[in-house]
Amino acid sequence: MSLFISSAHAQTAGGAQQGGGMEMLIMLAVFGLIFYFLLYRPQAKRVKEHKNLVSSLTKGDEVLTQGGLVGRITKVSDDKDFIEVSLNEGNNIVVQKSAVTAVLPKGTMKSI
Repeated sequence: MSLFISSAHAQTAGGAQQGGGMEMLIMLAVFGLIFYFLLYRPQAKRVKEHKNLVSSLTKGDEVLTQGGLVGRITKVSDDKDFIEVSLNEGNNIVVQKSAVTAVLPKGTMKSI
């Protein structure tokens, strides 16, 4: 006999564990659904939108890169994964297409 738990109470606790398998599966399924709708689905949607953005880049688009640079696309390489961005009249940089965060409306560079 334990000092804190009586023998009768300890015996009934063992009997309650036998029917717990179905509840455990239901809880696992609920957690799986929560994980899917709160984490996986929104991230997959963002990845799909970014992939569409990268594939639609054309010459003349004004873009914002992940580094915070704003420029106009001067050259798009279809066979490679790089674009050339003109920051101003004399500065051109080459960045990966995946580094583009957003396509800005026309005239954004002049208003900055």
